[in-house]
Amino acid sequence: MLKFINTKTPSILVVGDLMIDYYLWGSTKRISPEAPVQIVNINKETSVLGGAGNVVKNLKSLGADVDIISVTGNCEISNELRQLITEINVKTDFLISEDNRISSKKTRIISSNQQVIRYDKETISPIAKSTENKVIDFFTNQIRNYDIVLFSDYGKGLLTENVSKNLISIAKENSVKVLVDPKGKDYSKYEGAYLLTPNLKEASEALGISINPDKKDSLEGALSLMQSQFKLSKSIITLSESGIALFDQTFKIFPTHAKEVFDVTGAGDTVLAALGFYLANDDSIEKAIEFANIAAGIVVGKIGAACATMIEVEDYLAKPSKIKTFEEISAICEELRILNKKIVFTNGCFDLLHSGHTKYLSEAKQNGDILIVGINSDESVRKLKGNDRPIVSEDDRSEIIASLAAVDYVVIFDESTPINLIKKVMPDVLIKGSDYKLDEIIGSEIAKETKTIEFVAGKSTSKIIEKIKSL
Repeated sequence: MLKFINTKTPSILVVGDLMIDYYLWGSTKRISPEAPVQIVNINKETSVLGGAGNVVKNLKSLGADVDIISVTGNCEISNELRQLITEINVKTDFLISEDNRISSKKTRIISSNQQVIRYDKETISPIAKSTENKVIDFFTNQIRNYDIVLFSDYGKGLLTENVSKNLISIAKENSVKVLVDPKGKDYSKYEGAYLLTPNLKEASEALGISINPDKKDSLEGALSLMQSQFKLSKSIITLSESGIALFDQTFKIFPTHAKEVFDVTGAGDTVLAALGFYLANDDSIEKAIEFANIAAGIVVGKIGAACATMIEVEDYLAKPSKIKTFEEISAICEELRILNKKIVFTNGCFDLLHSGHTKYLSEAKQNGDILIVGINSDESVRKLKGNDRPIVSEDDRSEIIASLAAVDYVVIFDESTPINLIKKVMPDVLIKGSDYKLDEIIGSEIAKETKTIEFVAGKSTSKIIEKIKSL
């Protein structure tokens, strides 16, 4: 298994098409009387960076220093793009405005975590010759400041043949690798790049051949042809749920690490960003692909154009990944707040786990993005319930709770109440059972919101123990 060691903070330049991914979130309860279509009741709207902007966000989440060269219009969407870039602490110095151009905005309507429809507003014509010259000048003057360059080509007009060829040539003169997420059928404009990241369909169209991913000779032949035809240092093809195929003197497939796939939006951006991030630190293409597979596996388990963080990658690599100390959960929550994740907290002894516990935790998770569970230590349980409890040790209880899909992190606490842990977590939502009154719940003054959840009737550890004793 890959062990990733970040020896430095890489400085990475992204060149690509910026866009806004605009999401309208809601639910559907009826069909329109005007046409056979769903009526979506919108309850939330979000605007996030997409396209090359999503590559930038992924790099920032992994911990890189990032700049971007791109072209925008002089429009309202362009102003919003600049604001979104500024909000993630990336400079807008290398964004070139072009008159009569509309920056890309993709609007998606999401109902019950499923995309219903998407509509776009954009200009996709090639940038003007004068704009090409500005891009090349920016790149020439700045290339020595970066460890690696990533092209994020979404076919919106920035990476013309002239721009692509000139930038790759300048990068090679300065011994800087260029990684490309390609677009279109003509890959000749990327000739001389370190590697391209096409998927199977894109590679097949660019090479003009049929590729059978189930046949080693077919896939290896395509990779070898792509490497030689476009003078690449390495040759890879992404295979969706099957992973990533590499040809580097020898052929190898690296399996995916995705556990559940909710949304593949932006997964290609994550692969490009993760490859670039790793290769800026280490020349091992094998380890870079392993790292990219883990990052992509994390992203497809989320909704929307999401990002993977180093904490999430490290969590995947470290087992048991969900059980954290006070110090670890404090750092994790700080990062989660930066990423605008809604943190839910609950606590309990969870001795002799039963269906009442699992339903309670499942309902708690529905109140936010991340569920953190505080578990009373053995000593804490004894203070609360007597010397004959707990039945199950704190290590076993934490392992069992951590194994539940609804639970993201588990922390053991020694005190009679979780107040010190709640101060570390600073939850958005604090959850307790309905046997508590809201004003009696420990930590309610710290959380932004406090809620109670009904217990499942007849389900309790005490009743299970009484039943066992009566046998």
